[in-house]
Amino acid sequence: MAASGAWIRSSMSQSGINAGKRRVRRVLIVDDHPIVRQGLRRIMENEEDLIVCGEAETARDARTAIKELNPDVMIADISLKQSDGIELVRDVRAHYPQLPILVLSMHDETIYAERMLSAGANGYIMKQAASEQFLVSLRRVLDGGIYVSEAVGNNMIQKFAAGGSYISANPIDRLSNRELQILHMIGKGMSTRETAESLNLSIKTVESHRQRIKRKLNLNTGTQLVQYAVNWFTGREANPATPTPSGVPSP
Repeated sequence: MAASGAWIRSSMSQSGINAGKRRVRRVLIVDDHPIVRQGLRRIMENEEDLIVCGEAETARDARTAIKELNPDVMIADISLKQSDGIELVRDVRAHYPQLPILVLSMHDETIYAERMLSAGANGYIMKQAASEQFLVSLRRVLDGGIYVSEAVGNNMIQKFAAGGSYISANPIDRLSNRELQILHMIGKGMSTRETAESLNLSIKTVESHRQRIKRKLNLNTGTQLVQYAVNWFTGREANPATPTPSGVPSP
């Protein structure tokens, strides 16, 4: 445990970890649900080429852990305590351009995967994926590749082929990354002030984004915006029937 107690350093011995045929890579897990971090650790503990070197539950803790632990890869969720995964990915990519980043999230990949890749992630996989597929995605980004599901890859190809003529039927796709972040935070129940502090924006700027979100989603009032955001957020967060990778309980 670090001096602040904010992030956890793995207690596993690092001696001899390069003894096998494949070099062992050090993994940092960033997720605000301890049970998910434990599940990911269980998946990797039997893999000879992977070791969890630390855990963090906030973006601030993740930055500290990266600096002190020098991991080979970061696994991060989009929804974090007191922060936002998009901002974390963008910030980490700016300061650590060579660090592979795999986003593992419950959020709809058709909405977030391409945005996270644009922000600097190397891969995106949903938490309901099988543990074997999770390991495939992790090793893919560690080896310098890009990972998305086949469905997301096909959708990205269609967009590229259509050029500027592609029009999505999903109104959420009309939102910019910043607007999507703010809609996400509204859905989590965060106030305008809390959102502004989390994103280092002024309250006036957040209010301007809220107005643009309403226009793009054809909403008339702030109450309608909050209801839409809550329904959208819970529709992707609160689905007990959704499976998760073997050994990774649903948050």
